Amino acid sequence: MSPQSGVPAPDRVDQLPIQDRQNDADLWWLGVHGGAGESSLSTLVPDWPAADHGWPRTPGNDPVRVVLVARSNMRGLRAAQVAATQWAAGMVPHIEILGLVIVADAPGRLPRPLRDFAQVVGGGVPRTWTVPWIESWRLDEPVALSDAPRGVRRLVDELSALIQSGADGITNRKEQQ
Repeated sequence: MSPQSGVPAPDRVDQLPIQDRQNDADLWWLGVHGGAGESSLSTLVPDWPAADHGWPRTPGNDPVRVVLVARSNMRGLRAAQVAATQWAAGMVPHIEILGLVIVADAPGRLPRPLRDFAQVVGGGVPRTWTVPWIESWRLDEPVALSDAPRGVRRLVDELSALIQSGADGITNRKEQQ
């Protein structure tokens, strides 16, 4: 999946900024709104930093691999849709989106309107993952991959595999956890 001609750009006020970074990383977590969960995810693998709510632009010519991160509420899903549209419109040609992580905003099952909209938004990115409600993250307790739920460990394993084999060598399929 790659940017496509003819996709209209989102309004300028809704676009995420492009931020120059001095360091390279195999993967960047891009929280598409405040409180998305990118900081918590970035503590799981220290080599995968949080992008601080802006598209990272690093030295060199290689594409920058990004995973979008959003909460499962309507505000978060709309922000993910805008970010995916910004990418699809070709506004950040240096970016390779690996997928979208939707972090639960509350315990329990999502209401149907949110589930349906998450499916729509997920259709604009190569793959999606969901992270369940994790009470210890809410309480700002230390985050460790070894203590994370199985779905979070699987997310990290799948992203590691994508990075090692090269995202272009793997069929773009939707991942639901």
